[in-house]
Amino acid sequence: MGGRYQSNKINPQSFGLSQIKFYVILIPLALLLLLPIIFIFTTAFKPADELFVFPPRLWVINPTWDNFARLFKAMSTSAVPASRYIFNSIVVAVLTVTLSVVLSVAAAYILSKKDFPGKQFLFDLNTLAIEFVPIAVSVPRFIIISRLGLTNLFISNILPIIAMPVGLFLVKQFVDQIPDSLIEAAYLDGASEWGIVRQVIIPMTKPAISTIAILSFQSAWGSVEASNLYINNDAYKTFAYYITSFTSSNTSGVGQGMAAAATLIMFLPNLLIFIFMQAQVMDTMAYSGIK
Repeated sequence: MGGRYQSNKINPQSFGLSQIKFYVILIPLALLLLLPIIFIFTTAFKPADELFVFPPRLWVINPTWDNFARLFKAMSTSAVPASRYIFNSIVVAVLTVTLSVVLSVAAAYILSKKDFPGKQFLFDLNTLAIEFVPIAVSVPRFIIISRLGLTNLFISNILPIIAMPVGLFLVKQFVDQIPDSLIEAAYLDGASEWGIVRQVIIPMTKPAISTIAILSFQSAWGSVEASNLYINNDAYKTFAYYITSFTSSNTSGVGQGMAAAATLIMFLPNLLIFIFMQAQVMDTMAYSGIK
């Protein structure tokens, strides 16, 4: 009786025949979703004669490192060293992730646990902001950056993207679930507001924070908006801008191979970060109310 009950559970701890129907659906779906990732990897190692085969092949027949060798050789001849663009991107990514997490956690704590006039309106406004795609706010961003006198400054790489409406929304769902009694106990122990955020809020919202870190890193690492619109000095531009402009100016067969290699280089950091933090992302989706 116990064994039969165990096998009929919705989520049995061991494999059961009832799970086969899930594998039949999920395995083909997973393979389908893997195809773009496989294509990015294989294309980067294709020689010129395989890049333009029709119909396109998923797999590479004669893999080569020539695309990467040509890319690094071309990068070494640029007026501004490629290492400078890479350094700029790393600084932008680190500062963007840090500031996005701090702002999202602090704002979520205030909107969830503090009472003040206009609280619901501000949260509704944030929820509405989630609906806007980045291109829809590019003009208002440019006007704000221009009027603040921040054009052609390194900070304009960071400032427009540190506010993440979706990050605030995710963290607030976690903070809402933290008992008020826990925060009151921290007050009685003499904790300050920042102490509560640091010792109570952050440890209990780690899944959401990990998700924000991934989203903000992706936004910063692949962003070319600031380099295109706000910055004229090449020394302040990012690696994503350099790769985009470099590959767009090389449209020959050799250029397409270098573009494929550059795409893989830009894609790898995002993939690695998601692999190491995907468990936290799944927890966020499970507990944030997102269906």
